[in-house]
Amino acid sequence: MKKGLLAIITFSLLIACKEQQKAPDKKHVTPKEISKEPQGQIPFVWEGANIYFLLTDRFNNGNIKNDSSLNRTDPTGVLRGFMGGDIAGITEKINEGYFSKLGVHAIWFTPVVEQIHGSTDESTGNTYGYHGYWTKDWTALDPNFGTKKDLEVLVKTAHSKGIRILMDVVLNHTGPVTDHDPVWPTEWVRTAPTCEFTSYENTTSCTLVNNLPDILTESDSAVKLPDALLAKWKTEGRLSNELDELAVFFERTGYPRSPRAYIIKWLTDYVKDLGIDGYRVDTVKHADEKAWAELYKEASYAFEAWKNKNTDEVLDDTPFYMVGEVYNYGISDGRKFNFGDKKVDYFNYGFNGLINFDLKNDAKKDYEFIFKKYSSLLNTKFKGKGFVNYLTSHDDGQPFDKDRVQPLKTANLLLLSPGTSQIYYGDESARDLTIAGAQGDATLRSYMNWNDIENTDSTKTILAHWRKLGKFRNRHPAIGAGKHKRLSKNPYVFSRTYSKGDFKDKVVVGLDLPKGKKTLWVKGFFGDGTKLYDTYSETELTVKKGKVMLENDYDIALLELLK
Repeated sequence: MKKGLLAIITFSLLIACKEQQKAPDKKHVTPKEISKEPQGQIPFVWEGANIYFLLTDRFNNGNIKNDSSLNRTDPTGVLRGFMGGDIAGITEKINEGYFSKLGVHAIWFTPVVEQIHGSTDESTGNTYGYHGYWTKDWTALDPNFGTKKDLEVLVKTAHSKGIRILMDVVLNHTGPVTDHDPVWPTEWVRTAPTCEFTSYENTTSCTLVNNLPDILTESDSAVKLPDALLAKWKTEGRLSNELDELAVFFERTGYPRSPRAYIIKWLTDYVKDLGIDGYRVDTVKHADEKAWAELYKEASYAFEAWKNKNTDEVLDDTPFYMVGEVYNYGISDGRKFNFGDKKVDYFNYGFNGLINFDLKNDAKKDYEFIFKKYSSLLNTKFKGKGFVNYLTSHDDGQPFDKDRVQPLKTANLLLLSPGTSQIYYGDESARDLTIAGAQGDATLRSYMNWNDIENTDSTKTILAHWRKLGKFRNRHPAIGAGKHKRLSKNPYVFSRTYSKGDFKDKVVVGLDLPKGKKTLWVKGFFGDGTKLYDTYSETELTVKKGKVMLENDYDIALLELLK
Protein backbone atom coordinates (compact mmCIF):
# COMPACT_ATOMS: atom_id res chain seq x y z
CA MET A 1 0.00 0.00 0.00
CA LYS A 2 1.18 3.51 -0.73
CA LYS A 3 2.38 5.38 2.34
CA GLY A 4 0.41 8.49 1.49
CA LEU A 5 -2.86 6.60 1.48
CA LEU A 6 -2.04 4.90 4.76
CA ALA A 7 -1.30 8.26 6.32
CA ILE A 8 -4.71 9.56 5.25
CA ILE A 9 -6.37 6.55 6.85
CA THR A 10 -4.37 7.16 9.99
CA PHE A 11 -5.37 10.81 10.43
CA SER A 12 -8.97 10.43 9.34
CA LEU A 13 -9.73 7.80 11.95
CA LEU A 14 -7.60 9.37 14.73
CA ILE A 15 -6.70 6.01 16.16
CA ALA A 16 -3.77 6.43 18.48
CA CYS A 17 -1.79 3.22 18.71
CA LYS A 18 1.17 3.43 21.06
CA GLU A 19 2.02 -0.26 21.17
CA GLN A 20 5.59 -1.20 20.39
CA GLN A 21 6.76 -4.69 19.46
CA LYS A 22 9.43 -5.94 21.82
CA ALA A 23 12.54 -7.63 20.49
CA PRO A 24 11.86 -11.38 20.31
CA ASP A 25 13.11 -13.50 23.18
CA LYS A 26 15.29 -16.13 21.58
CA LYS A 27 15.43 -18.29 24.74
CA HIS A 28 14.61 -21.90 23.84
CA VAL A 29 11.47 -23.10 25.58
CA THR A 30 10.86 -26.72 26.52
CA PRO A 31 7.42 -28.23 27.17
CA LYS A 32 8.10 -28.51 30.93
CA GLU A 33 8.71 -24.75 31.18
CA ILE A 34 5.32 -23.79 29.75
CA SER A 35 2.76 -22.68 32.32
CA LYS A 36 -0.93 -22.77 31.49
CA GLU A 37 -2.85 -19.52 31.83
CA PRO A 38 -6.33 -19.70 33.39
CA GLN A 39 -9.13 -19.53 30.86
CA GLY A 40 -12.46 -17.78 31.28
CA GLN A 41 -15.93 -19.32 31.22
CA ILE A 42 -16.76 -18.19 27.70
CA PRO A 43 -17.69 -21.32 25.72
CA PHE A 44 -15.61 -22.05 22.66
CA VAL A 45 -17.49 -22.67 19.39
CA TRP A 46 -15.75 -23.33 16.08
CA GLU A 47 -18.73 -21.83 14.21
CA GLY A 48 -17.76 -18.39 15.49
CA ALA A 49 -14.04 -18.80 16.05
CA ASN A 50 -11.29 -16.47 14.85
CA ILE A 51 -8.60 -18.40 12.93
CA TYR A 52 -5.21 -17.01 11.92
CA PHE A 53 -3.77 -18.61 8.76
CA LEU A 54 -0.07 -18.29 7.94
CA LEU A 55 2.56 -19.72 5.65
CA THR A 56 5.06 -21.37 7.97
CA ASP A 57 8.04 -20.33 5.82
CA ARG A 58 6.87 -16.72 5.47
CA PHE A 59 5.77 -15.75 8.98
CA ASN A 60 8.68 -15.56 11.42
CA ASN A 61 12.19 -17.02 11.63
CA GLY A 62 12.68 -18.44 15.09
CA ASN A 63 15.73 -20.57 14.35
CA ILE A 64 18.22 -19.39 11.74
CA LYS A 65 20.13 -22.67 12.02
CA ASN A 66 17.50 -24.51 9.95
CA ASP A 67 17.27 -21.94 7.15
CA SER A 68 19.23 -24.11 4.71
CA SER A 69 18.84 -27.87 4.43
CA LEU A 70 18.82 -30.72 1.94
CA ASN A 71 21.01 -28.83 -0.57
CA ARG A 72 18.17 -26.58 -1.70
CA THR A 73 20.53 -24.08 -3.25
CA ASP A 74 19.31 -23.63 -6.84
CA PRO A 75 18.26 -20.08 -7.81
CA THR A 76 14.47 -19.64 -7.80
CA GLY A 77 11.83 -17.33 -9.17
CA VAL A 78 10.74 -14.36 -7.04
CA LEU A 79 9.26 -15.63 -3.74
CA ARG A 80 9.61 -19.27 -4.83
CA GLY A 81 12.31 -20.48 -2.46
CA PHE A 82 12.58 -20.99 1.28
CA MET A 83 12.92 -17.76 3.28
CA GLY A 84 13.50 -19.01 6.83
CA GLY A 85 10.13 -18.98 8.57
CA ASP A 86 9.64 -21.97 10.84
CA ILE A 87 7.70 -23.63 13.65
CA ALA A 88 9.89 -21.99 16.28
CA GLY A 89 9.01 -18.61 14.80
CA ILE A 90 5.28 -19.24 15.31
CA THR A 91 5.91 -20.26 18.92
CA GLU A 92 7.95 -17.12 19.45
CA LYS A 93 5.02 -14.93 18.38
CA ILE A 94 2.61 -16.91 20.58
CA ASN A 95 4.86 -16.18 23.55
CA GLU A 96 5.03 -12.50 22.63
CA GLY A 97 1.23 -12.38 22.77
CA TYR A 98 0.84 -11.44 19.11
CA PHE A 99 -2.06 -13.82 18.49
CA SER A 100 -3.76 -13.14 21.82
CA LYS A 101 -3.78 -9.39 21.09
CA LEU A 102 -5.60 -10.19 17.83
CA GLY A 103 -8.23 -12.26 19.61
CA VAL A 104 -7.15 -15.42 17.79
CA HIS A 105 -8.80 -18.68 18.87
CA ALA A 106 -6.81 -20.97 16.57
CA ILE A 107 -3.71 -20.93 14.38
CA TRP A 108 -3.66 -22.72 11.03
CA PHE A 109 -0.26 -23.02 9.42
CA THR A 110 0.72 -24.58 6.09
CA PRO A 111 1.96 -28.21 6.12
CA VAL A 112 5.24 -28.89 7.89
CA VAL A 113 5.83 -32.51 6.82
CA GLU A 114 8.93 -33.30 4.77
CA GLN A 115 8.79 -31.74 1.31
CA ILE A 116 10.41 -32.84 -1.93
CA HIS A 117 14.14 -32.19 -1.82
CA GLY A 118 14.47 -30.95 -5.38
CA SER A 119 12.94 -28.04 -7.22
CA THR A 120 10.70 -27.75 -10.25
CA ASP A 121 11.48 -25.68 -13.31
CA GLU A 122 8.23 -23.92 -14.13
CA SER A 123 7.23 -21.01 -16.34
CA THR A 124 6.86 -18.92 -13.21
CA GLY A 125 10.43 -19.66 -12.13
CA ASN A 126 12.30 -22.46 -10.39
CA THR A 127 10.32 -23.45 -7.28
CA TYR A 128 10.94 -25.37 -4.05
CA GLY A 129 8.24 -26.77 -1.74
CA TYR A 130 8.44 -23.81 0.66
CA HIS A 131 4.63 -23.74 0.87
CA GLY A 132 4.38 -27.25 2.33
CA TYR A 133 1.99 -28.82 -0.17
CA TRP A 134 4.55 -31.03 -1.96
CA THR A 135 4.89 -33.99 0.38
CA LYS A 136 7.76 -36.43 0.18
CA ASP A 137 7.37 -38.15 3.57
CA TRP A 138 4.24 -37.83 5.74
CA THR A 139 6.03 -39.46 8.70
CA ALA A 140 8.68 -36.76 9.15
CA LEU A 141 8.88 -33.01 9.44
CA ASP A 142 10.84 -30.96 6.96
CA PRO A 143 14.14 -29.75 8.49
CA ASN A 144 13.55 -26.28 7.06
CA PHE A 145 10.43 -26.01 9.23
CA GLY A 146 11.83 -27.64 12.35
CA THR A 147 11.63 -30.82 14.40
CA LYS A 148 8.84 -32.79 16.02
CA LYS A 149 10.02 -31.40 19.36
CA ASP A 150 9.52 -27.89 17.93
CA LEU A 151 5.98 -28.86 16.95
CA GLU A 152 5.33 -30.31 20.41
CA VAL A 153 6.47 -27.05 22.01
CA LEU A 154 4.29 -25.03 19.64
CA VAL A 155 1.15 -27.01 20.49
CA LYS A 156 1.80 -26.88 24.23
CA THR A 157 2.57 -23.17 24.11
CA ALA A 158 -0.59 -22.42 22.12
CA HIS A 159 -2.74 -24.50 24.46
CA SER A 160 -1.27 -22.70 27.47
CA LYS A 161 -2.68 -19.48 26.01
CA GLY A 162 -6.05 -21.03 25.17
CA ILE A 163 -5.20 -21.13 21.45
CA ARG A 164 -5.94 -24.21 19.34
CA ILE A 165 -3.83 -25.61 16.52
CA LEU A 166 -5.08 -26.58 13.06
CA MET A 167 -2.68 -28.71 11.04
CA ASP A 168 -2.87 -28.36 7.27
CA VAL A 169 -2.97 -31.82 5.70
CA VAL A 170 -2.65 -33.15 2.16
CA LEU A 171 -3.98 -36.64 1.46
CA ASN A 172 -4.68 -36.70 -2.25
CA HIS A 173 -1.28 -36.07 -3.85
CA THR A 174 2.48 -36.28 -3.37
CA GLY A 175 4.98 -33.64 -4.39
CA PRO A 176 6.15 -33.26 -8.00
CA VAL A 177 8.69 -35.65 -9.49
CA THR A 178 12.21 -34.19 -9.67
CA ASP A 179 15.75 -35.49 -10.14
CA HIS A 180 15.91 -35.88 -6.35
CA ASP A 181 12.35 -37.12 -5.87
CA PRO A 182 11.27 -40.14 -7.95
CA VAL A 183 7.61 -40.94 -8.48
CA TRP A 184 5.88 -43.17 -5.91
CA PRO A 185 5.06 -46.77 -7.05
CA THR A 186 2.28 -47.11 -9.62
CA GLU A 187 0.06 -48.98 -7.14
CA TRP A 188 0.10 -45.83 -5.00
CA VAL A 189 -0.37 -43.04 -7.54
CA ARG A 190 -1.68 -42.10 -10.95
CA THR A 191 0.24 -39.68 -13.13
CA ALA A 192 -2.49 -39.16 -15.74
CA PRO A 193 -4.94 -37.92 -16.88
CA THR A 194 -4.88 -34.28 -15.80
CA CYS A 195 -8.14 -33.07 -14.24
CA GLU A 196 -10.68 -31.35 -16.47
CA PHE A 197 -13.10 -30.23 -13.71
CA THR A 198 -16.27 -30.88 -15.73
CA SER A 199 -17.53 -33.99 -13.91
CA TYR A 200 -17.08 -35.92 -10.67
CA GLU A 201 -14.85 -38.50 -12.36
CA ASN A 202 -12.51 -36.06 -14.09
CA THR A 203 -12.18 -34.02 -10.89
CA THR A 204 -11.45 -36.83 -8.42
CA SER A 205 -9.67 -39.53 -10.46
CA CYS A 206 -6.97 -37.43 -12.07
CA THR A 207 -3.88 -35.36 -11.37
CA LEU A 208 -4.63 -31.86 -10.18
CA VAL A 209 -1.95 -30.44 -12.46
CA ASN A 210 0.79 -31.97 -14.58
CA ASN A 211 3.59 -33.67 -12.63
CA LEU A 212 1.66 -33.84 -9.36
CA PRO A 213 1.10 -37.59 -8.82
CA ASP A 214 -2.36 -38.28 -7.45
CA ILE A 215 -2.83 -40.77 -4.60
CA LEU A 216 -5.28 -43.57 -5.46
CA THR A 217 -7.50 -42.60 -2.55
CA GLU A 218 -10.47 -44.54 -3.93
CA SER A 219 -8.56 -47.84 -3.97
CA ASP A 220 -9.07 -50.56 -1.35
CA SER A 221 -6.25 -52.71 -2.72
CA ALA A 222 -3.41 -53.53 -0.36
CA VAL A 223 -0.07 -52.05 -1.40
CA LYS A 224 3.52 -52.48 -0.23
CA LEU A 225 5.47 -49.68 1.34
CA PRO A 226 7.85 -48.01 -1.15
CA ASP A 227 11.39 -49.33 -0.97
CA ALA A 228 12.72 -45.78 -0.78
CA LEU A 229 10.62 -45.08 2.32
CA LEU A 230 11.72 -48.30 4.02
CA ALA A 231 15.35 -47.49 3.29
CA LYS A 232 14.87 -43.98 4.68
CA TRP A 233 13.35 -45.29 7.90
CA LYS A 234 16.20 -47.76 8.26
CA THR A 235 18.81 -45.03 7.81
CA GLU A 236 17.02 -42.90 10.39
CA GLY A 237 16.85 -45.78 12.86
CA ARG A 238 13.08 -46.03 13.05
CA LEU A 239 12.20 -48.87 10.66
CA SER A 240 11.19 -51.37 13.33
CA ASN A 241 9.10 -48.87 15.27
CA GLU A 242 7.28 -47.64 12.16
CA LEU A 243 6.42 -51.18 11.07
CA ASP A 244 5.23 -52.14 14.55
CA GLU A 245 2.97 -49.08 14.73
CA LEU A 246 1.49 -49.88 11.33
CA ALA A 247 0.73 -53.44 12.44
CA VAL A 248 -1.12 -52.13 15.50
CA PHE A 249 -3.06 -49.58 13.43
CA PHE A 250 -4.26 -52.06 10.82
CA GLU A 251 -5.09 -54.66 13.47
CA ARG A 252 -7.23 -52.14 15.37
CA THR A 253 -9.01 -50.59 12.39
CA GLY A 254 -9.37 -53.56 10.05
CA TYR A 255 -8.62 -51.31 7.09
CA PRO A 256 -6.96 -52.80 4.03
CA ARG A 257 -3.37 -51.62 3.60
CA SER A 258 -4.45 -49.16 0.93
CA PRO A 259 -2.59 -45.95 0.06
CA ARG A 260 -5.15 -43.75 1.83
CA ALA A 261 -5.11 -45.91 4.98
CA TYR A 262 -1.33 -45.60 5.31
CA ILE A 263 -1.49 -41.82 4.93
CA ILE A 264 -4.42 -41.54 7.35
CA LYS A 265 -2.34 -43.41 9.93
CA TRP A 266 0.65 -41.13 9.41
CA LEU A 267 -1.42 -37.92 9.58
CA THR A 268 -3.35 -38.92 12.69
CA ASP A 269 -0.11 -39.77 14.51
CA TYR A 270 0.44 -36.02 14.97
CA VAL A 271 -2.95 -35.78 16.68
CA LYS A 272 -2.31 -38.80 18.89
CA ASP A 273 1.20 -37.72 19.87
CA LEU A 274 0.80 -33.94 20.14
CA GLY A 275 -2.86 -33.07 20.66
CA ILE A 276 -3.44 -31.24 17.37
CA ASP A 277 -6.99 -29.82 17.69
CA GLY A 278 -8.08 -30.03 14.08
CA TYR A 279 -7.25 -30.27 10.40
CA ARG A 280 -7.54 -27.90 7.52
CA VAL A 281 -7.83 -30.34 4.62
CA ASP A 282 -6.37 -29.40 1.25
CA THR A 283 -7.93 -30.15 -2.17
CA VAL A 284 -11.01 -31.89 -0.76
CA LYS A 285 -12.89 -32.32 -4.05
CA HIS A 286 -9.95 -34.21 -5.58
CA ALA A 287 -10.43 -37.35 -3.50
CA ASP A 288 -13.20 -39.86 -2.93
CA GLU A 289 -15.30 -38.62 -0.02
CA LYS A 290 -15.04 -41.90 1.91
CA ALA A 291 -11.37 -41.04 2.45
CA TRP A 292 -12.42 -37.94 4.37
CA ALA A 293 -14.91 -39.83 6.50
CA GLU A 294 -12.18 -42.28 7.48
CA LEU A 295 -9.68 -39.49 8.12
CA TYR A 296 -12.11 -37.76 10.49
CA LYS A 297 -12.97 -41.01 12.26
CA GLU A 298 -9.32 -41.85 12.93
CA ALA A 299 -8.37 -38.28 13.84
CA SER A 300 -11.22 -38.18 16.37
CA TYR A 301 -10.04 -41.49 17.83
CA ALA A 302 -6.49 -40.15 18.04
CA PHE A 303 -7.65 -36.89 19.66
CA GLU A 304 -9.57 -38.74 22.37
CA ALA A 305 -6.58 -41.02 22.96
CA TRP A 306 -4.36 -37.96 23.43
CA LYS A 307 -6.89 -36.37 25.81
CA ASN A 308 -7.02 -39.52 27.92
CA LYS A 309 -3.23 -39.50 28.31
CA ASN A 310 -2.90 -35.75 28.84
CA THR A 311 -5.86 -34.78 31.01
CA ASP A 312 -4.09 -31.76 32.51
CA GLU A 313 -3.54 -30.23 29.04
CA VAL A 314 -7.08 -30.63 27.69
CA LEU A 315 -8.72 -27.26 26.97
CA ASP A 316 -12.33 -28.49 27.08
CA ASP A 317 -14.61 -31.18 25.67
CA THR A 318 -14.67 -29.75 22.12
CA PRO A 319 -14.40 -32.64 19.60
CA PHE A 320 -11.80 -32.81 16.85
CA TYR A 321 -12.47 -30.23 14.16
CA MET A 322 -12.06 -30.63 10.40
CA VAL A 323 -12.50 -27.86 7.84
CA GLY A 324 -12.12 -28.46 4.13
CA GLU A 325 -10.98 -26.51 1.11
CA VAL A 326 -13.39 -27.35 -1.70
CA TYR A 327 -12.08 -24.84 -4.19
CA ASN A 328 -14.75 -22.36 -5.39
CA TYR A 329 -17.36 -23.65 -2.94
CA GLY A 330 -19.69 -20.95 -1.66
CA ILE A 331 -22.38 -21.05 1.01
CA SER A 332 -24.87 -19.39 -1.35
CA ASP A 333 -25.28 -22.78 -3.03
CA GLY A 334 -26.15 -24.55 0.22
CA ARG A 335 -24.30 -27.46 1.77
CA LYS A 336 -23.66 -29.47 -1.38
CA PHE A 337 -20.90 -28.96 -3.92
CA ASN A 338 -21.98 -29.43 -7.53
CA PHE A 339 -19.55 -31.31 -9.79
CA GLY A 340 -21.90 -30.92 -12.75
CA ASP A 341 -23.07 -34.52 -12.85
CA LYS A 342 -23.08 -35.16 -9.10
CA LYS A 343 -23.59 -33.21 -5.89
CA VAL A 344 -21.72 -34.06 -2.69
CA ASP A 345 -22.51 -32.90 0.85
CA TYR A 346 -19.07 -33.03 2.46
CA PHE A 347 -20.61 -32.27 5.84
CA ASN A 348 -21.82 -35.89 5.78
CA TYR A 349 -18.23 -37.14 5.45
CA GLY A 350 -16.52 -35.75 8.52
CA PHE A 351 -16.32 -32.03 7.82
CA ASN A 352 -17.45 -29.59 10.49
CA GLY A 353 -16.97 -26.68 8.12
CA LEU A 354 -15.94 -25.68 4.62
CA ILE A 355 -14.06 -22.61 3.46
CA ASN A 356 -16.52 -20.09 2.03
CA PHE A 357 -15.40 -18.55 -1.27
CA ASP A 358 -18.42 -16.20 -1.40
CA LEU A 359 -17.43 -13.45 1.01
CA LYS A 360 -14.86 -11.76 -1.23
CA ASN A 361 -17.70 -11.12 -3.73
CA ASP A 362 -20.42 -10.46 -1.16
CA ALA A 363 -18.05 -7.89 0.38
CA LYS A 364 -18.95 -5.52 -2.46
CA LYS A 365 -22.48 -5.28 -1.03
CA ASP A 366 -23.64 -3.46 2.09
CA TYR A 367 -23.04 -4.75 5.61
CA GLU A 368 -26.67 -5.61 6.31
CA PHE A 369 -27.00 -7.76 3.20
CA ILE A 370 -23.95 -9.80 4.22
CA PHE A 371 -24.69 -10.08 7.94
CA LYS A 372 -28.36 -10.99 7.47
CA LYS A 373 -27.60 -13.57 4.79
CA TYR A 374 -24.76 -15.23 6.71
CA SER A 375 -26.65 -15.29 10.00
CA SER A 376 -29.68 -16.84 8.33
CA LEU A 377 -27.62 -19.56 6.66
CA LEU A 378 -25.60 -20.31 9.79
CA ASN A 379 -28.76 -20.80 11.81
CA THR A 380 -30.66 -22.85 9.20
CA LYS A 381 -28.88 -24.90 6.52
CA PHE A 382 -25.58 -24.89 8.39
CA LYS A 383 -26.90 -25.21 11.94
CA GLY A 384 -24.63 -27.50 13.93
CA LYS A 385 -21.94 -27.13 11.28
CA GLY A 386 -20.34 -23.97 9.95
CA PHE A 387 -18.30 -22.19 7.32
CA VAL A 388 -15.00 -20.31 7.31
CA ASN A 389 -14.99 -16.82 5.80
CA TYR A 390 -11.93 -15.19 4.28
CA LEU A 391 -11.09 -12.15 2.16
CA THR A 392 -7.45 -12.98 1.36
CA SER A 393 -5.70 -16.31 0.98
CA HIS A 394 -2.55 -17.98 -0.29
CA ASP A 395 -3.90 -19.23 -3.62
CA ASP A 396 -6.77 -16.90 -4.50
CA GLY A 397 -5.52 -14.45 -7.09
CA GLN A 398 -8.66 -12.28 -6.83
CA PRO A 399 -8.87 -11.38 -3.15
CA PHE A 400 -10.94 -8.54 -1.80
CA ASP A 401 -8.87 -5.33 -1.71
CA LYS A 402 -5.69 -6.70 -3.25
CA ASP A 403 -4.13 -3.22 -3.24
CA ARG A 404 -4.83 -2.82 0.48
CA VAL A 405 -6.72 0.45 0.15
CA GLN A 406 -9.51 -0.63 2.55
CA PRO A 407 -7.72 -2.41 5.42
CA LEU A 408 -10.15 -1.19 8.09
CA LYS A 409 -13.26 -2.13 6.14
CA THR A 410 -11.67 -5.53 5.50
CA ALA A 411 -11.48 -6.01 9.26
CA ASN A 412 -15.11 -4.96 9.71
CA LEU A 413 -16.34 -7.31 7.00
CA LEU A 414 -14.31 -10.30 8.10
CA LEU A 415 -14.40 -10.06 11.88
CA LEU A 416 -18.05 -9.00 12.19
CA SER A 417 -19.57 -11.44 9.66
CA PRO A 418 -21.42 -14.45 11.10
CA GLY A 419 -19.41 -17.65 10.70
CA THR A 420 -15.80 -18.51 11.42
CA SER A 421 -13.29 -15.84 10.40
CA GLN A 422 -9.93 -16.59 8.76
CA ILE A 423 -7.34 -13.85 9.00
CA TYR A 424 -4.60 -14.37 6.42
CA TYR A 425 -1.23 -13.36 7.82
CA GLY A 426 -0.66 -9.69 7.08
CA ASP A 427 -4.34 -8.81 6.61
CA GLU A 428 -4.01 -7.05 9.95
CA SER A 429 -0.92 -5.12 8.83
CA ALA A 430 -1.74 -4.49 5.14
CA ARG A 431 1.12 -6.71 3.97
CA ASP A 432 1.83 -6.04 0.29
CA LEU A 433 0.15 -8.49 -2.12
CA THR A 434 1.59 -7.01 -5.29
CA ILE A 435 5.28 -7.89 -5.25
CA ALA A 436 7.28 -6.84 -8.31
CA GLY A 437 8.51 -9.82 -10.31
CA ALA A 438 6.40 -12.36 -8.45
CA GLN A 439 4.15 -14.46 -10.65
CA GLY A 440 0.99 -16.35 -9.82
CA ASP A 441 0.31 -17.23 -6.18
CA ALA A 442 3.81 -16.14 -5.13
CA THR A 443 2.78 -12.47 -4.97
CA LEU A 444 0.33 -13.38 -2.18
CA ARG A 445 3.10 -14.99 -0.13
CA SER A 446 5.61 -12.31 0.76
CA TYR A 447 7.38 -12.39 4.10
CA MET A 448 5.42 -10.97 7.05
CA ASN A 449 5.96 -7.20 7.30
CA TRP A 450 7.24 -7.07 10.89
CA ASN A 451 9.30 -3.97 10.16
CA ASP A 452 6.14 -2.01 9.25
CA ILE A 453 4.40 -3.23 12.38
CA GLU A 454 7.27 -2.07 14.56
CA ASN A 455 8.16 1.20 12.82
CA THR A 456 5.33 2.55 10.65
CA ASP A 457 2.59 4.61 12.31
CA SER A 458 0.03 3.91 9.59
CA THR A 459 0.54 0.17 9.97
CA LYS A 460 0.21 0.44 13.75
CA THR A 461 -3.10 2.24 13.21
CA ILE A 462 -4.43 -0.55 11.03
CA LEU A 463 -3.23 -3.22 13.46
CA ALA A 464 -4.87 -1.42 16.40
CA HIS A 465 -8.24 -1.56 14.61
CA TRP A 466 -7.89 -5.27 13.86
CA ARG A 467 -6.93 -5.95 17.46
CA LYS A 468 -9.94 -4.16 18.88
CA LEU A 469 -12.34 -6.07 16.64
CA GLY A 470 -10.52 -9.37 17.08
CA LYS A 471 -10.52 -9.23 20.87
CA PHE A 472 -14.18 -8.17 20.91
CA ARG A 473 -15.03 -11.13 18.68
CA ASN A 474 -12.95 -13.44 20.87
CA ARG A 475 -14.87 -12.40 24.01
CA HIS A 476 -18.27 -12.65 22.37
CA PRO A 477 -19.39 -15.85 20.60
CA ALA A 478 -22.47 -13.88 19.62
CA ILE A 479 -20.48 -12.03 16.94
CA GLY A 480 -19.58 -15.12 14.91
CA ALA A 481 -22.01 -17.80 16.06
CA GLY A 482 -25.02 -15.75 17.17
CA LYS A 483 -28.19 -14.44 15.58
CA HIS A 484 -28.16 -11.10 13.81
CA LYS A 485 -30.80 -8.36 13.91
CA ARG A 486 -30.70 -4.83 12.58
CA LEU A 487 -31.74 -2.26 15.20
CA SER A 488 -31.29 0.90 13.16
CA LYS A 489 -30.74 1.64 9.49
CA ASN A 490 -29.28 5.14 9.82
CA PRO A 491 -26.96 5.11 11.59
CA TYR A 492 -26.40 1.40 11.02
CA VAL A 493 -26.74 -0.47 14.33
CA PHE A 494 -27.25 -4.19 14.82
CA SER A 495 -27.40 -6.76 17.61
CA ARG A 496 -26.10 -10.30 17.99
CA THR A 497 -27.30 -12.87 20.51
CA TYR A 498 -25.97 -16.29 21.42
CA SER A 499 -26.83 -18.82 24.10
CA LYS A 500 -25.42 -22.20 25.08
CA GLY A 501 -26.67 -23.84 28.24
CA ASP A 502 -26.54 -21.26 31.01
CA PHE A 503 -24.29 -18.96 28.98
CA LYS A 504 -25.94 -16.02 27.26
CA ASP A 505 -24.18 -13.37 25.20
CA LYS A 506 -25.56 -10.20 23.65
CA VAL A 507 -23.80 -7.28 21.96
CA VAL A 508 -24.58 -4.26 19.83
CA VAL A 509 -22.38 -2.90 17.04
CA GLY A 510 -22.57 0.37 15.15
CA LEU A 511 -20.83 0.91 11.79
CA ASP A 512 -20.41 3.88 9.45
CA LEU A 513 -21.28 6.19 12.32
CA PRO A 514 -20.91 9.96 12.00
CA LYS A 515 -18.00 11.73 13.64
CA GLY A 516 -18.70 13.75 16.75
CA LYS A 517 -22.03 13.27 18.53
CA LYS A 518 -23.94 10.11 17.61
CA THR A 519 -27.00 8.26 18.86
CA LEU A 520 -27.27 4.46 18.81
CA TRP A 521 -30.75 2.98 19.03
CA VAL A 522 -30.86 -0.11 21.29
CA LYS A 523 -34.54 -0.13 22.31
CA GLY A 524 -35.97 -3.61 22.69
CA PHE A 525 -32.51 -5.08 23.16
CA PHE A 526 -30.97 -3.27 26.12
CA GLY A 527 -33.44 -1.79 28.61
CA ASP A 528 -33.30 1.71 30.05
CA GLY A 529 -30.77 1.98 32.84
CA THR A 530 -28.55 -0.78 31.43
CA LYS A 531 -24.86 -0.04 31.88
CA LEU A 532 -22.88 -0.60 28.69
CA TYR A 533 -19.27 -0.26 27.63
CA ASP A 534 -18.05 0.76 24.19
CA THR A 535 -14.86 -1.26 23.94
CA TYR A 536 -13.72 0.65 20.84
CA SER A 537 -13.64 4.11 22.44
CA GLU A 538 -13.32 2.74 25.99
CA THR A 539 -16.41 4.63 27.15
CA GLU A 540 -18.99 3.71 29.81
CA LEU A 541 -22.60 4.35 28.80
CA THR A 542 -26.13 4.15 30.19
CA VAL A 543 -29.21 3.38 28.11
CA LYS A 544 -31.76 6.21 28.28
CA LYS A 545 -35.02 6.28 26.36
CA GLY A 546 -33.93 3.29 24.28
CA LYS A 547 -30.64 4.75 23.12
CA VAL A 548 -27.09 5.59 24.07
CA MET A 549 -25.13 8.71 23.21
CA LEU A 550 -21.47 8.82 22.13
CA GLU A 551 -19.20 11.68 21.18
CA ASN A 552 -15.92 10.82 19.47
CA ASP A 553 -14.32 10.74 16.04
CA TYR A 554 -14.68 6.99 15.50
CA ASP A 555 -17.12 5.57 12.95
CA ILE A 556 -17.58 2.32 14.88
CA ALA A 557 -18.92 1.29 18.28
CA LEU A 558 -18.65 -2.12 19.97
CA LEU A 559 -21.13 -2.27 22.86
CA GLU A 560 -21.16 -4.90 25.59
CA LEU A 561 -22.66 -5.14 29.05
CA LEU A 562 -20.53 -3.34 31.62
CA LYS A 563 -19.12 -5.83 34.07
